[in-house]
Amino acid sequence: MIPIAPHITAYLRERLPLERGASPHTCASYAYTFRLLFDYAASRFKVTPSKLCLEQINASLVMDFLADLEATRGNGAKTRNARLAAIKSFLRYLEHREPVLLEQSLRIQAIPAKKTDTVLVSFLSPAEMEAVLNAPNITTRIGIRDRAMLHVGLAAGLRVSELTGLRLSDVTLQPIPTVCVMGKGRKQRALPLWKQAATDLRAWMGVRGDMATPELFVNARGQPLTRAGFAFVLKQHVQTAAQQCPSLKDKRVSPHVLRHTCAMVLFRATGDLRKVSLWLGHSQMQTTEVYLRADPMEKIEAIEGMTPLRLKRGRFSVPDQLIASLQRK
Repeated sequence: MIPIAPHITAYLRERLPLERGASPHTCASYAYTFRLLFDYAASRFKVTPSKLCLEQINASLVMDFLADLEATRGNGAKTRNARLAAIKSFLRYLEHREPVLLEQSLRIQAIPAKKTDTVLVSFLSPAEMEAVLNAPNITTRIGIRDRAMLHVGLAAGLRVSELTGLRLSDVTLQPIPTVCVMGKGRKQRALPLWKQAATDLRAWMGVRGDMATPELFVNARGQPLTRAGFAFVLKQHVQTAAQQCPSLKDKRVSPHVLRHTCAMVLFRATGDLRKVSLWLGHSQMQTTEVYLRADPMEKIEAIEGMTPLRLKRGRFSVPDQLIASLQRK
């Protein structure tokens, strides 16, 4: 039996960042996938994750794990496919290092990705944005942090990994408040903040205090806030905001919804998909076109620009005499 621990450590510390040049965000996402997988496998085999062996991660277990992601965690097809892609990448890495696992790897490579529906993105209305941003109690240190974190995430349209990965050194407050972000594909972009977001960020930096942790947003123990930690914070404040804004009660507001909201605000303000694409750090314009489909104003403008047809108008006459007599009354 071949222990997993040394191989996954080498994969995450050497293969991804050094050999493939993956960004810290990609490495963190892959690491989270394997944490979920190994926790699931350890529970299945009644062992600790460090005692797992590669032979136990077979196609049957991987398929059960993917089904559990959807059933237990409520993950959609896109997230499920991303987890599967990470697992397949690790197995390809092992093929040359442990040839005995080749057949096992090929069976996992054969697991198909799920087809995904092209659905309209969800985003917040101005009233919903205000309610969410006003939810934190800004008379407390944690409330000041939460307001700044939510506002920066919304104003800059950051991915959750980009937001939690922000460092103090990534922030410039003068002359123009700006955050510098390392996104997917190791592409760096500088994003100016609108005035209110910059004000909230200054307030947090004023009470954050000096600490060894370089990350901008930290928890109560002074440790970097995790993706799950931010998702929990957002969920709590959305529940509070729903008391003032009822439309939030039936809306699922994930961290990515803040990013969608920023994109829609930018698109409606500029009408320029290219600017939105650059702001969000998309590598392909097709990715940004989802916001064009989601904005009804674009369709309304198209309808208003149409020349109406000249159609005959008339009144329907009832053939039945009884109905006709009732109509006259």
